[in-house]
Amino acid sequence: MSLSPRLLCVAMFLVVSAGCSRRAQPPAAVPPLPPQISGTLTLEGLAAPVRVVRDRWGVPHIYAANQADLFFAQGFVQAQDRLFQIDLWRRSVQGRLSEVLGSNFIERDAMTRRMQYRGDRRAEWASYGSDTEAIAAAFVRGINAWVEIALTQLPEEFTHAGWRPERWQPEDLLNRTDAFVASANAGDEVVRARLIAAVGLRQADALLPPAAGRPTVVPRGLDIGTISPVIVDAVRRVGTPPFFSGLAADVPAGRPVADSAGGTPVRELAGVSADPFPSLRRPDTAAQIGSNAWAVSAARSVTGAPLLATDPHRALDHPSGRYLVHLNAPGWNVIGAAAPWQPGVVIGHNARVAWAMTSRDADVQDVYVERVNPGNPHQVEDGGRWADTVSVADPIIFRAGQKPFAFEREYTPHGAVVASDRERHLAYTVRWAGFEPGTAGELAALGLDRAGSASELRAALDRWKLPAATFVYASADGDVGSYAAGWTPVRRSWSGELPVPGWSGEYEWEGLAAAGSRSGRAGQGADPTGGSVVSANGNLARTNRLRQLLEAQPTFGINDFSRMQHDTLAWSAGRLLPLLAPLRAVRPDVEEARRRLLAWDRRLTAASDAAAVYALWEPRLVRALVRLAVPAALVDDLAARAGPLLVPALTRPSRGWFGRNAAAARDALLLAALAEAVDAARQPQSDGRPPWGQLHQALFRHPLAITPTARARFNVGPFERDGYADTVMSTGGAAIEQTSGATFSAVFDVADWDRSVAINAPGQSGSPASPHFADLARLWAAGESFPLLFSDSAVQSAADATLTLVPR
Repeated sequence: MSLSPRLLCVAMFLVVSAGCSRRAQPPAAVPPLPPQISGTLTLEGLAAPVRVVRDRWGVPHIYAANQADLFFAQGFVQAQDRLFQIDLWRRSVQGRLSEVLGSNFIERDAMTRRMQYRGDRRAEWASYGSDTEAIAAAFVRGINAWVEIALTQLPEEFTHAGWRPERWQPEDLLNRTDAFVASANAGDEVVRARLIAAVGLRQADALLPPAAGRPTVVPRGLDIGTISPVIVDAVRRVGTPPFFSGLAADVPAGRPVADSAGGTPVRELAGVSADPFPSLRRPDTAAQIGSNAWAVSAARSVTGAPLLATDPHRALDHPSGRYLVHLNAPGWNVIGAAAPWQPGVVIGHNARVAWAMTSRDADVQDVYVERVNPGNPHQVEDGGRWADTVSVADPIIFRAGQKPFAFEREYTPHGAVVASDRERHLAYTVRWAGFEPGTAGELAALGLDRAGSASELRAALDRWKLPAATFVYASADGDVGSYAAGWTPVRRSWSGELPVPGWSGEYEWEGLAAAGSRSGRAGQGADPTGGSVVSANGNLARTNRLRQLLEAQPTFGINDFSRMQHDTLAWSAGRLLPLLAPLRAVRPDVEEARRRLLAWDRRLTAASDAAAVYALWEPRLVRALVRLAVPAALVDDLAARAGPLLVPALTRPSRGWFGRNAAAARDALLLAALAEAVDAARQPQSDGRPPWGQLHQALFRHPLAITPTARARFNVGPFERDGYADTVMSTGGAAIEQTSGATFSAVFDVADWDRSVAINAPGQSGSPASPHFADLARLWAAGESFPLLFSDSAVQSAADATLTLVPR
């Protein structure tokens, strides 16, 4: 029986044409000027002068006389440095890429539009706080003030892209796409259902242990065999990054970016080209994106007050997905990392408390299987009767002057319809927490910025609904701890591990509930880990390695935490390599590699050839293990989720994985995967033993870098890299290249905020004409950071340029 993906836009497949034919004629070329960052600038919309001091690393410190002017200036400054990035972000998250990039993006835009909040706007704004709407309005006025200037001197990125920036509305900040991408677990339900259909319920739970910790129960009335991978394909389209297939205006030759390390392509490995769009490879890439955060109490700090480290792992976006900013006005004094398109600071500190966050697994999405009326495809069964779906016309513009693509969003009482099986008369609906008020990703951070203590921070986190996260904090009162934030559905009768029937009424949500659980207060002896707190997304390797490091010495300073952030010892290698000791390989080159691995110090440094073999061996072990257990059609999906199973499955071989002679089969798998790794590492131009850094490199790829001259102008790198996905210095990727990791990181010293350090690569500015476009990339690649200055005197001592914004 064939499955017909509907995706509510079947005709999309008929209009996939070349993406380059999508734009109006490019605007007249005007020599781009860098934004004005010194002197005086008169702007309409301010009530009083605002001072913007940019330090030598490009961090703006904004001093305003009132809250409205503060956020006006934040919007203005972030637009000065990142206008093209935030303009492209808005088009992407709103499902409007087809307007500028062509009909190739219709499917992606359609799916992105389905997952937005459509409810009451007043309830939405109120959920974040009483003044959030006013802050958003001021921030957007600041963006628009810079847009007015930019339209007269168009930034060069817009000239090459072929469109002009648009003005913003406060509602643009209420988008749900980022939160959806960070919370996309609907695909996990589909993969589990397909796994059960392939291997049975008991074996599926063994291969993919349920998050609930209890055996999976198949919902009554659900035919597991009707769950299709089409649903996963549909959900993956939400928020996939934009890419260009052509430029509206060529980049002139001879204009390379200063300090870019050349912008040359990353080395190819074993005939496989580096993926130019790695973020499109969800869920694989998503599985490699996490974060580390840890803190020690005053008793374990050489500074006399708590220390906090943070290094969020995200895609190597260029420009960076974070922007460092300092906000100072009555009631506000906060510094740290912001989203370039949002007001406030998401990770950072104020005068009293510092906080970091790591992603947290939370089941905030459910797939419902709906019975469709054979006589009316716009009705679904609801409690024994046919209920009308709701269809909303939402035409997609994909070429200026041409008729829009006729698209309709369709909803059942459970959420957005994403696919259908016409032969079985079934539809598949995704319900998720983002359809509820207050779930725009990270907008609730405005409440954290003003917290005066650990208890006030925890209270503010109860407003944080999406994405689910674990916050680690340290306060001037001596408190350190962690707090689980994020709201999840209340399910009374099922676990949420599998899709559920939508017609019976048995599987309904009963609202959302805050997580609100916290560890003890280490400063008062209630923390079981002895004065320290660690969060690493539940990643076994990184969590255990961090705990080893925190147990290795009694006290820590800033430099100790910085070294920990760059630790490259592979915890899993300490469990897996001893399994090779009693074995012997038949092939001489594989035997030689086995001996090198046994003598290796287990540190993935760029200079180590043994590190290269190990880093290639471990993922091949995962795939080989998965191939033993599931059909070929499921190998990719399960391998992307099976990393945590590798060490226990190989160190305790069982019949469930390996059959009757489990130990012998395990040993054969170890050597076969090692042979594959040796073959993959072999380079024609080398002696067959390339160091890890020769293979493992990071390149900051700009979306516009699609021609040789554009790559020279916009790309930054490549840089040889230490580490891999599961070291504390996490440098993972979809293939051999590093495509995710901590481009922003910081260590906050509660005793003296001016001793705090940070990095944000490749630079603060998105304009290649700016000295801050790539100036931080080499520091980042060398494992270095710069002072994140907070006091007025320290900021003035490092001031590089001062701009005064004056009301008109």
